[in-house]
Amino acid sequence: MIAVGQTVPDLRGVSTAGAVRLRDLRGRPVVVYFYPKDHTPGCTREAQEFRDLAAEFARHDAVVLGVSRDSLAAHESFRTKHKLTFALVSDPDEVWCKAFDVIREKVLYGRRHLGVVRSTFLIGPDGRLRREWRGVKVPGHAAAVLAALTESGA
Repeated sequence: MIAVGQTVPDLRGVSTAGAVRLRDLRGRPVVVYFYPKDHTPGCTREAQEFRDLAAEFARHDAVVLGVSRDSLAAHESFRTKHKLTFALVSDPDEVWCKAFDVIREKVLYGRRHLGVVRSTFLIGPDGRLRREWRGVKVPGHAAAVLAALTESGA
């Protein structure tokens, strides 16, 4: 698990904006948010909140990346339907999820399964993890991340 202050590994993946590699984003703050599933109510609201603050994130030269285990096709549909302005990374092999340790046992309708715990990570321009939020509650979360970005001067 990556701890605050540590350098984030050079993760690579395929996204709705093409290939993405964290090392290529050095020099800019990066917000990586993990969510369980495209087209579900909570994940839709979270994506919309990040979308609605896109201009504010851009003022800080920040890159926002949404990550889930969904396919690229599902991501494309989700991104188009909700007019998302940031890339969605497809992580079916859970490489990103495991690096950030966001896979946990969850219970849904009495059934146990492994799922993504809604989490967000702020990476500084130097590639070090500046802040993390785990077990995120959606309302107001994107604004809290933006506030942390503003406070950190990243």
